[in-house]
Amino acid sequence: MSASVAVTGADGFIGSHLVEALVARGDRVRAMVQYNSFGSWGWLDSVGDDVRDRIDVVAGDVRDADSVADLLHGVEMVYHLAALIAIPYSYRAPASYVHTNVLGTLNVLTAARRHDLSRVVHTSTSEVYGTARYAPIPETHPLQAQSPYSASKIAADKLAESFHLSYRTPVVTLRPFNTFGPRQSARAVIPTIISQIASGERTIRLGSLDPIRDFTFVTDTASAFIAVGTAPEATVIGKTVNAGSGSEVSVKDLVLTIAEVMDADITVELDPQRLRPDGSEVLRLLADTTLIRSLTSWRPEYDLAAGLRATARWFTEPANLARYKPALYTT
Repeated sequence: MSASVAVTGADGFIGSHLVEALVARGDRVRAMVQYNSFGSWGWLDSVGDDVRDRIDVVAGDVRDADSVADLLHGVEMVYHLAALIAIPYSYRAPASYVHTNVLGTLNVLTAARRHDLSRVVHTSTSEVYGTARYAPIPETHPLQAQSPYSASKIAADKLAESFHLSYRTPVVTLRPFNTFGPRQSARAVIPTIISQIASGERTIRLGSLDPIRDFTFVTDTASAFIAVGTAPEATVIGKTVNAGSGSEVSVKDLVLTIAEVMDADITVELDPQRLRPDGSEVLRLLADTTLIRSLTSWRPEYDLAAGLRATARWFTEPANLARYKPALYTT
């Protein structure tokens, strides 16, 4: 059944894919993009006319309470994805992460309560777990703030939890593990590797090869949002739910897999500026997806290899690759 929904962070990587998925299922979508003087809609500028012509794009800022209140007026529910997410930049500008991720979430929750929305789907991140104390990681795993980014997301998660417990705000928190795919920022490891290979580089500059991650293709993450956004209220409201593949791979093995997918003979060179501070590096993330599988029908459709092939095809299109600067380290 279609619904009237708002999406914050609709101009971003996951947000733009979610907008496409919501439109495909017939929802009426109000998409918030961050205001800028260029009139840019971020990644929504690259979606097809069949999507752009069916969404209501609103330029605003989640840090501004009035902007958020106007966005949510007249809609039934909100998918809240707007956030600063680059971990390296959070070392340099931690206050900006508090303003966007914490205050922005407070504004969404307050407006949702004021307008009596039927559901708020709040976006968390697997980074809130820090290095796994045990694996796979269930939703009950301790939270460890190993970066200012992680700390800001833990605070946002706890705000969402507090609004549910204090005001009965109908919140469900989705906690995606590492998402990848077309349109992702080159600050993330998979686009970093693929964009360098696609641009002709054969000496690939990376940080640590030791971390282990659980990767999910972006359309699967988008479908996880919709799964928790449309599940019966009694099933998901008040819960925090992981979304991941349930499989793990080291960065070292990931590089080899991408090189094989792209048929490239490469070597890897350590780039010290890409290393996190020792205590801040999250060494292992592996999702326990028991809960989301028990509450919804969600299952990932892409395995890692299939997702990497789709991502590589997108990045090797000249018009897409031209949006990136593979030779530069993007924080």
